[in-house]
Amino acid sequence: MNKVVQMLLVLTSIGILAGGLLAMVNKWADPLIAANRKAATEAAIFRVQPEGKNYEAIQNAGFEVYKVKNENNEELGFAMVYSGNGFQGKIRLICGLSKDLEKMTALEILDQVETPGLGTKVTETPFTNQFKQLQTTPGVNWIKGVKPEKPNEIQAITGATISSKAVVAIINSGIERMKKLRDAGGLK
Repeated sequence: MNKVVQMLLVLTSIGILAGGLLAMVNKWADPLIAANRKAATEAAIFRVQPEGKNYEAIQNAGFEVYKVKNENNEELGFAMVYSGNGFQGKIRLICGLSKDLEKMTALEILDQVETPGLGTKVTETPFTNQFKQLQTTPGVNWIKGVKPEKPNEIQAITGATISSKAVVAIINSGIERMKKLRDAGGLK
């Protein structure tokens, strides 16, 4: 019985020590992770709004959205960061939108954990380029197996339809919230 108590004490001590070390590493790494994520988002703002020279965050939107301006401080449109569920987990993206929210300027996937070789194709240029100058009204739509014929359609990735549909659903959900925010006077 004495050996059992001794083993329990050793294992408990190791568990407490390991847990404490993990907590310390987490406390140290969290600000660095947040800073890197912020820097990546800032760089992405200018990739989805290539004519942009500066931006300002729109406060109290309930999600990340930025008003993007040119070198003369004239409003170009918006950069919306939004996330939702994909096939494997969360997909976090940023899309550029025109001032009237009727067109996308570009799309970039910021974070995803989709299936390597299939779902990860949503991050690749052939997929993301489809969103350049894409109309957002009545909503972005996906099709499969044929070329898009309407100005609001993109072609889903074969073998990764769920990931493609998820990206479209995330965009549509975010744009819907943007339009509600605009209608409530929150995009000023």
